[in-house]
Amino acid sequence: MKVPKILIVDDAAFMRNLIGNTIKQAGYTDLYYAEDGLEAVEKAGEIQPEFITLDISMPNLSGVDAVSRILEVSPSSKIIMISAVTGQQAIKDAIKNGAIDFVKKPFSKEEIEDVLKKHLESSARQ
Repeated sequence: MKVPKILIVDDAAFMRNLIGNTIKQAGYTDLYYAEDGLEAVEKAGEIQPEFITLDISMPNLSGVDAVSRILEVSPSSKIIMISAVTGQQAIKDAIKNGAIDFVKKPFSKEEIEDVLKKHLESSARQ
């Protein structure tokens, strides 16, 4: 099976590293990083990642607003929101814009592994 490219987007460096290390421990090693929604759109267009983890609250372009712009430049990317923002409207807006899942911060290693496995398996079946 092809190793999926995963773009990790969060404005906090420690959180990018935490998510990246968690994903690496799960066996996924082709990782890329972005600091905000604008950089995420740019990098998604360049690398066409299979998965993107995306924070909601970020400077320059929020995660909610970045979802649809990312899918314009990388239509096959699957976007998983990872955020401490748990307001129902933000989650609904992210899903409406094209995100496929949501993980609440703080998260466990197992939550990240489970959501990636679930969507990798569904991608393999399509």
